[in-house]
Amino acid sequence: MIFHTPLVLALLPFANAAGVHKLKLRKLPPTSNNPALEGAYLAGKYGASFQSPLMGVGGTGRRLDRPTFEGGEPLLWTQGGHNVPLSNFMNAQSSNLWVPSVQCTSIACFLHAKYDSSQSSTYKANGSEFSIQYGSGSMEGFVSQDVLTIGDLKIPAQDFAEATKEPGLAFAFGKFDGILGLGYDTISVNHITPPFYSMINRGLLDEPVFSFRLGSSDRDGGEAVFGGIDHNAYSGKITYVPVRRKAYWEVELEKVSFGDDVLELENTGAAIDTGTSLIALPTDIAEMLNTQIGAKKSWNGQYQVDCSKVPNLPELSFYFDGQAYPLKGSDYILDVQGTCISAFTGLDINLPGGSLWIIGQQRFSYIVLFSDFKFPGDVFLRRYFTVYDLGRHAVGFANAA
Repeated sequence: MIFHTPLVLALLPFANAAGVHKLKLRKLPPTSNNPALEGAYLAGKYGASFQSPLMGVGGTGRRLDRPTFEGGEPLLWTQGGHNVPLSNFMNAQSSNLWVPSVQCTSIACFLHAKYDSSQSSTYKANGSEFSIQYGSGSMEGFVSQDVLTIGDLKIPAQDFAEATKEPGLAFAFGKFDGILGLGYDTISVNHITPPFYSMINRGLLDEPVFSFRLGSSDRDGGEAVFGGIDHNAYSGKITYVPVRRKAYWEVELEKVSFGDDVLELENTGAAIDTGTSLIALPTDIAEMLNTQIGAKKSWNGQYQVDCSKVPNLPELSFYFDGQAYPLKGSDYILDVQGTCISAFTGLDINLPGGSLWIIGQQRFSYIVLFSDFKFPGDVFLRRYFTVYDLGRHAVGFANAA
């Protein structure tokens, strides 16, 4: 089987030292960009309250022909014996790997590529029941085992879940087929060893580290590195912030500033994740920020901004371990086919430590920030090179090169 993220992954053409595996990220051509759909997915994932009008499919989730090579370089494959590309998005706030099964009868499965164990010579049955609860219902299936290949990384006997039921429109019309979780093993359903831990346990990595650099254009999707750090991917030094609790990649969020306004926070976490282009935060704060930037709510629930005003919008900063990480207006405003859409989305998530924010990365990753939680995602990660260091139990930040 083949796995990519919502960005297809391909090997870089240059050989790396043993145990350091560098992967090029390439964006899938979007059929449409739908922040409302992303919000529905996040609400489903975190069991949050999210209100959005019904959305027409408008081509979202349409299957695309995906090449197996680009410029002579192989795309990211998971070996299973059948040449069906499965597009997975890497998610640092979950730990399990799951893919749609050929046995799935949900609408979402009909709209995405599926894993067929009968076509795999390396498949081994497990059969244990598997279920993850989302706000829109549960993803249900069973556990299987196969060889997982990510670029030049080959993980034998990797347990994963075959989904036979996927809930809600977000899964049906999302651009991803399944999820490759990179979070701590403490939140792994059924105590399945996550792929990242399998890489470490089998001695496939020089260091228990993975990192992301997100590109600034369709031509440069960025890169993911397992087992080390690409020192050409950032400028200055990497500042490490301790993980707040070993579940999500969550660090302490001390305060947030917006222009001259400062919001001091207590008992607030920021989980640095990979999966959305939104900044999801408590509804009242999202509405206040959208008012301050002059965003108007459109018929489909999205807040739109006059594109000519984006260069003059206030700076937004997150503070981790005493250091500010600022974002410009052009970072937190999404340009969707010529329409400027605010990334601030109301999402009320109540967890045992407080509320949760999600701060995304413009079509690839998001940082999850907890309260208090908050989540900075690809909006944030496009500005900042990010290192997830399991040995240090810390997340590292540096200016992206």
